[in-house]
Amino acid sequence: MKLFEKTKVCFVLIISTLAIIGCTDKLDEPELNNNFAGGTDFTDASGMQLSAVGAYEAFYSRGWEQPLIISVRGDDVNSGGLGDQPEFTEMDKFNYSKDHWMVNSLWENIYADIISAHTAMEQIGRFQEFANEANVALGNQYIAEIKVLRAMMLLQISQVYGNVFISESSNTELLLEVETLPTKSEVMQHISTQMDEAIPLLPDMRPNERADLPGGVTRYTALAIKALANQELGNYQEVADASGQIINSGRFSLFPDFYELFKTPGKLSDESILDLQYSDFNQGEGDRFAHLYAPYGPQNWTPAIDGSASGWGFYEPSLKFIKFMLDRGETVRLETSVLFTDRGIAELQTDPAYATVPSFVSNTTRDGDVINDYARAFFASGKHYLPSNQLISGRTDYGSNKNYNLIRYGEILLMYAEALTQGASGSAMTAVQAVNLVRSRANMPALTSVTLDDIVDEKFAELGMEWGKRYYDMLRLGRLGELSYDGRTFSESKAFLPYPQPQIDQFPILGN
Repeated sequence: MKLFEKTKVCFVLIISTLAIIGCTDKLDEPELNNNFAGGTDFTDASGMQLSAVGAYEAFYSRGWEQPLIISVRGDDVNSGGLGDQPEFTEMDKFNYSKDHWMVNSLWENIYADIISAHTAMEQIGRFQEFANEANVALGNQYIAEIKVLRAMMLLQISQVYGNVFISESSNTELLLEVETLPTKSEVMQHISTQMDEAIPLLPDMRPNERADLPGGVTRYTALAIKALANQELGNYQEVADASGQIINSGRFSLFPDFYELFKTPGKLSDESILDLQYSDFNQGEGDRFAHLYAPYGPQNWTPAIDGSASGWGFYEPSLKFIKFMLDRGETVRLETSVLFTDRGIAELQTDPAYATVPSFVSNTTRDGDVINDYARAFFASGKHYLPSNQLISGRTDYGSNKNYNLIRYGEILLMYAEALTQGASGSAMTAVQAVNLVRSRANMPALTSVTLDDIVDEKFAELGMEWGKRYYDMLRLGRLGELSYDGRTFSESKAFLPYPQPQIDQFPILGN
């Protein structure tokens, strides 16, 4: 049972309330943020959970374009060509426009959701004024959870734009008074400090062990985000300490089937540390909370279950990634990450080194969905694919009911291993042991030693297609040459997207 199945009545109410307010209004009229619950009875402490679920809803409500913008610049993925979003294709080639609607949407919507997080924390504070000691403590836990969600959004927006605002309340007017924009390093340090504040107040369990809000934030989510922020800072001992605590907890394990990890069987597994949760509520019609996965799907397929909708073809695994995986002898990780078309296989085989490919490189998935040729791309992302036979009967949207993995234990093991190769010390296990756990699940042979290069390659294989992790690894490690591939030319000046022009108009400091 997931968070929104447990709290469905509250969740539907929140969606209705937030739909009335709207994202733009939340930014332009901060006074609304001080009481988005209307005539709430703040003496009834049970309402704190409603405020917390509202923050989760805002966090989970990612527009389809937002993950694509975060991740398209890596050498693991290309934008689908011949689309109706030419500026998105140019972004993939490191040609940016501050007037592109996607560039503004990412900024505006993440900050709207950060403001919603502050709103929820302030709401809970009002409940705490009337609460008994136990409910004050519960309120502190909910506030800590929301701090973690806010931190993840800040981390992502700073990775994309570099120096960004650090909001401290729901009052957006305060941002107009900012005289010096916090640097990316300052943002990451702020996130690390916030996680230190949150960790002791959070449940000591896996997200899938929570009975009150299944899949919700726990102290291990906060530790993971602390590790990510310090990885950006190059503070590798902090990375080893935080990720080591997750490993030493003994609570997490790799989901045994890599292919199914990204599908229904893998939802809220013991590997999950932070997911965006979506649900059809186990019913073929009526209420649903969903992400639009169509951009990732093939434009043309013959699904095993008739009537299942295809996608848009906007997100394509790169030939560089596919060849890298074949060179390594990857099987299940390549099959999971890439949906092949016959046209794509033929394009791969034009390179004599890949004239012969393994039998699993096929346009038919193991679940019987046939990926037909389409003009926009050679391949589609398998990690964003839900087999048509796993759709709930009555639901036909591509990927409906699928969760979106953000942080998982496999990444923690590799972060820990990298930190050790960067000079940190750790007591959880050796770097070799951490890497071999990940490789074992992928049916790859064990290594007897590991270098930083080995771990960078392992992360490429394990985390390809996932949230731009490859792109941001290459930036922070200074391996910029990897991003110049297939006719693209990357330079350090292209590391961040430009601030959107509508935001520069509203906040002139962004134009300085």
